[in-house]
Amino acid sequence: MGTERLVLRRFWASDAAVLAEYRSEPEVARYQSWDAPFPMAKAEVAVRNFAASSPDAPGWFQYAIELVEEGRLIGDVAVRTHENLQQAEIGFTLASAYQRRGFATEAVTAVLDRLFRLRGLHKVTGECDARNKPSAALMERLGFTREGHLRQQTFIKGEWTDDLIYGLLAEEWLSGS
Repeated sequence: MGTERLVLRRFWASDAAVLAEYRSEPEVARYQSWDAPFPMAKAEVAVRNFAASSPDAPGWFQYAIELVEEGRLIGDVAVRTHENLQQAEIGFTLASAYQRRGFATEAVTAVLDRLFRLRGLHKVTGECDARNKPSAALMERLGFTREGHLRQQTFIKGEWTDDLIYGLLAEEWLSGS
């Protein structure tokens, strides 16, 4: 799967070093569940798990985002498909050097197209730390509706954080594209 500038593919074992690199960036890890630095051993386990999962089965699947021009891994899009195969949750991470250049929007758009047009999902949700303005803005640009603001919902990295909950229905995506 891909776009003009990106290839979205399964992770390869050789991606572990770059995954460790961008997940170790403090600004990338700030609102995520992992801590920086992200050790190479952890990246190798993560990449093995990513490679073993299926994009069409219930559970998590991680798409590697590769920049065609450089042939380089620049981030990932995570999809957790529910047991009912009709709903999913989406998340995205990009190396800081590749942020604010439209790559995340392009990658997430391609994944949403696959989920709604090819797989026929009914709804995709997204969640982010309320302080993570770029992630919230990306979901809003793509047509997600903010469905909730959960106050002091998550205890992470030593503090309680607010979460924003977003949802996008198939009919909204298909009529808006």
